[in-house]
Amino acid sequence: MAADADNPIVYLNGEFLPLDQARIPVMDRGFLFGDGVYEVIPVYDRHPFRIADHLRRLGQSLNGIRLPNPLPEADWLSLIETLINRSPWPDLGVYIHITRGPGPRDHAFPNRIRPTVFMMPLALPAPAPALIEHGVSAITAPDTRWQRCDLKTTSLLANVLLRQLSVDAGCAETILLREGWLTEGSASSVFLVRDGILLTPPESHQMLPGITYEVVLELARAENHPLEIRPLPEAEMRSADEIWITSSTKEILAVTRLDNQIIGSGRPGPVYTRMLAAYQTYKRRVMRGAAS
Repeated sequence: MAADADNPIVYLNGEFLPLDQARIPVMDRGFLFGDGVYEVIPVYDRHPFRIADHLRRLGQSLNGIRLPNPLPEADWLSLIETLINRSPWPDLGVYIHITRGPGPRDHAFPNRIRPTVFMMPLALPAPAPALIEHGVSAITAPDTRWQRCDLKTTSLLANVLLRQLSVDAGCAETILLREGWLTEGSASSVFLVRDGILLTPPESHQMLPGITYEVVLELARAENHPLEIRPLPEAEMRSADEIWITSSTKEILAVTRLDNQIIGSGRPGPVYTRMLAAYQTYKRRVMRGAAS
């Protein structure tokens, strides 16, 4: 079956089929309650990026909602490889979506669980050169999400509403504050630079353990760059020399304007430039199959 960018091949409950033929029951708990988890694995030149880390995080999310992992790791790897090979794009995101499956409309778990497993390829364009060169704008908002942000669940309405605030403001992201402390973005991790020191909040139940976040920390340690992982008050963010947002889709982007206030010089800073170069070198190694 030929790959089609408008109707790509997807996986649903043991079957590969065109996206427009994929169907789930209306009584699926993912549809009724958002009772499920998801993961997005970037793929560069058909090489998955940090696939072991993504599958580990998927397992943590499943454990967090008390849903047994429906497949062993070897099966996940095989299915992901097949989906990549059938994708119309060499660079893509493999979207994995697992729900508790169909059952009565009752908040309590059904006695017999048959999870719904869905995977599809997503186009994964690199960040536009203009965004890398000039940086992006962001706004801040109170973090109104629930207390288990460390789980990558499909219940994303709070994130959706917070992200829409930045869309309405013509910005790239909404950076979240909980009682005066930085947590993360609506769909990203956040880093600061002050006096040459790279700063970021520690992982907790109030933020998702980002894979790109971990890559940045690894690269900073490899280059012996000054690094502090600690709670960050709002005032420290607003006086930062540099602010970055990171995610699997955004990679690393500098925030040069926050709430209409210029950050630093108003252009991506020197620490960002060095880190981006290190990240792009690492990414090229992935594309050559020399890293994962």
